[in-house]
Amino acid sequence: MFIGVVGKPNAGKSTFFAGATLVDAKIAPFPFTTIEPNRGKAYVRAPCPCKSLNTICKPKNSLCENGVRLLPIEMMDVAGLVPDAHAGRGLGLKFLDDLRAADVLIQVVDASGRTDLEGKDCEGCDPSEEIRFLSREIEYWIADILKRNMSKIKGRGIEELLTALTGLKVTRAQVEEVGMKKGFPVEKINWSDDETLAFAKEIRAISKPIAIAANKVDSPNGRKNYEKLKSDFPDLLVVPTCAEAELALRRANEKHLVKYVPGSAEFDILGGEPKQREALEKIQAILKANNGTGVQQLIDKVVFELLNLIVVFPVEDEHKFSDHFGNVLPDGYLLKRGSNCHALAEKIHTDLAQKFICGIDARKHMRVGKEHILENGDVIKIVANR
Repeated sequence: MFIGVVGKPNAGKSTFFAGATLVDAKIAPFPFTTIEPNRGKAYVRAPCPCKSLNTICKPKNSLCENGVRLLPIEMMDVAGLVPDAHAGRGLGLKFLDDLRAADVLIQVVDASGRTDLEGKDCEGCDPSEEIRFLSREIEYWIADILKRNMSKIKGRGIEELLTALTGLKVTRAQVEEVGMKKGFPVEKINWSDDETLAFAKEIRAISKPIAIAANKVDSPNGRKNYEKLKSDFPDLLVVPTCAEAELALRRANEKHLVKYVPGSAEFDILGGEPKQREALEKIQAILKANNGTGVQQLIDKVVFELLNLIVVFPVEDEHKFSDHFGNVLPDGYLLKRGSNCHALAEKIHTDLAQKFICGIDARKHMRVGKEHILENGDVIKIVANR
């Protein structure tokens, strides 16, 4: 699971990334603060079965905070993207190459309207233009990759197309879906430049979906511009965020100045100098007005709504809900909604999938087959031949 944090320079990308991961990224109010990509670990929240099963869990691959399971996901913050990046302008080609392996992109947009597409100061800029230009740059980049490889693709089919797109996590099923939707032949390919760009637009939407962080929503025009973004892009996931407040709270929590759980709409002030407490009180007002900072809420929505994933908890002892070391509910795995029991076995280990006999639903104490469709929060034992 890999989320790329993207956007134009000076929109708050690195602040959003640092607030989500607590990685010490470079943050400054000028363009191209980030040159080399920053990598870190964020978390997605899901109910832990420990509460409903009336047990005490001992997680291994994740954390549990008062019945909320925190599952780690990889996140990367890359250099800011400017218009014509696909043609090499700015740090464009490096930026785009850094995003090849991302499953989904979070675009941080400056909802204050105070920076232009270059990241320079302005007044009354339209944040909607940020969304339009970034999608366009990624689509042109994919189209350019295909055009450079068209001599190897022309007259051939899906295998050659997938080879050209190696590293972008494009699947055969996605190519077939786009072919059917747009009426493109995916065998004996002989696309025009316009058809190649049309294909790139569709494959980008499927293989690199984009969610929007309408950042700096606490600014004077932030709420108005957030509402405009939602109106202009009704099909996109748009969430209002205040990344600066999230980062401040996460750092204050580390120093025990506050008690703050990421994603919460409130926090307790535990200490600090008068000026610190005054600043924290201002942040309290921001959270109250926006029902939180939006950073964690957006990550959760990206995983469970945009990517349509579920969490499943495999165990080895279906009565104690534990592994063979006695760890209760040790692991949580993210799977695509609609995945079956055999897919869970593959996720755990290829040997389990190859030697699969059946699954056992530990909640219902019921045997299930390999085609059994899993539900969010399922606790499953995989039975396999030794």
